[in-house]
Amino acid sequence: MDVPLYDTLDGQVALVTGATRGIGQKIADGLVDHGATVYAGARNPDDITASDRRPIRLDVTDATERQAALDRIDDEAGRLDMLVNNAGVMDSREDLASMPTAVIDQTLQTNLHGPIQLTKAALSLLLARPGGRVVNVSSGLGAITESQSGRMPAYRISKTGLNGLTRYLDGEYETLVANAVCPGYVQTDMTDGTAPRTPEKGAETPLWLARFRPAAPSGCFWRDHKRKPW
Repeated sequence: MDVPLYDTLDGQVALVTGATRGIGQKIADGLVDHGATVYAGARNPDDITASDRRPIRLDVTDATERQAALDRIDDEAGRLDMLVNNAGVMDSREDLASMPTAVIDQTLQTNLHGPIQLTKAALSLLLARPGGRVVNVSSGLGAITESQSGRMPAYRISKTGLNGLTRYLDGEYETLVANAVCPGYVQTDMTDGTAPRTPEKGAETPLWLARFRPAAPSGCFWRDHKRKPW
């Protein structure tokens, strides 16, 4: 799809959550390649070994760590142009009647409540100049235009909620470019090596969305550079 993109992200600053491996690591790689200063969020910053990004302690479920991460970015860089809400967990793949309450709570805390609260805390930086971007790594399993049968209720509902956050941000904040993306079925820890897509392929569209200029589409759900139904 032909949309206005930044050819270079030189001078811009990004925060990627869950950046230690998988899709998050590849998104961070791509943003660095395009010239951005990348803060790579990790529960253990020592897991970020690449010297071309800035490791930052960030458990998205921890309010103190969320605020400390954004305070550090503000102190060091004075701006935030891109927030990529990538960190997530899979539930225990049972149906709702069988799923333990603790699994539901952990899944929603990590996949939905954490991104909502992190985005809330980041808004003052993202709205400081036109065209701040939020990229929410969602899933086709959360699409409400398709059947959601097939177990994994907490995961599905968390991604449906993340799509709702995307629509809200687009409707509420005129200068913000917010989009959600399904990376496809990707070879990550969640998929136990059964998926056909590489993390590099899964990161392609999130990275593309992070390069959107202020006039680019917002409030949409994407896969493989194409809009998808909610």
